[in-house]
Amino acid sequence: MQQVYRGRPSFDKTGSHFCRRGSGQERMNEFDLVIFDCDGVLIDSEIISARMLVAELARLGLQIDLSYVERHFLGRSYPVVMDTIRREFGLDLPDAFEAQYREALLAAFRQDLRVVPHVPEVLAAMGVPFCVATSSSPRRAEMSLALVGLSGRVAGRLFTSTMVARGKPAPDLFLHAAARMGAAPARTLVIEDTLTGIRAGLAAGMTVWRFVGGSHLGPDTPLEPEDARPHRRLVAFSQFFQIAPTLKQDPQTA
Repeated sequence: MQQVYRGRPSFDKTGSHFCRRGSGQERMNEFDLVIFDCDGVLIDSEIISARMLVAELARLGLQIDLSYVERHFLGRSYPVVMDTIRREFGLDLPDAFEAQYREALLAAFRQDLRVVPHVPEVLAAMGVPFCVATSSSPRRAEMSLALVGLSGRVAGRLFTSTMVARGKPAPDLFLHAAARMGAAPARTLVIEDTLTGIRAGLAAGMTVWRFVGGSHLGPDTPLEPEDARPHRRLVAFSQFFQIAPTLKQDPQTA
């Protein structure tokens, strides 16, 4: 069985990512499944979503900034975000707000959404099963993946928060995805960008890498709080198989 070290993470010599140090090196060949988050990991969408939410709420007289959105909303489902707004700010959202926001966001995606660099190459070369688990609605996730040309890569392997009782940071979605893919949580690697998603992956008993290469983050992103410390940071997908070469498909068996 895979041993998981629970000590504090340490920066490597480059300072670009860190890992938990145990009695030996991390053994990547013990991963039977890789679960990718969608927004901010496969697609560079989080900054678009955050700006759109700030703008739409401003129309209703509620002023929040991108920093607040990043801390409290990224990685959470739309119903959770709306409930938080109602509870924290006492804002009675119009009945049409959700539909208007979703349509405005999808319109912005059609114009500005881009795939994260090197993601298509990584997915094409994966040598172990992988899937996508996202807090986005099925419509938004499917459309987003189609816009950037990833639909074919994840067909039949897309899991959304609508499939479980509790969204992230609860572990339900990741556990559901792993069960459907036939993998044990302890042998599953999660790639996430938000603190909410990291907490969900850790609660599921999985290994978690934080991707900080999206336009809403960066390699200088502050250290995560103790309850959301990933096992490693991933600065760019060009480094993915350098870190985990055994996850790459063997050309001789392709």
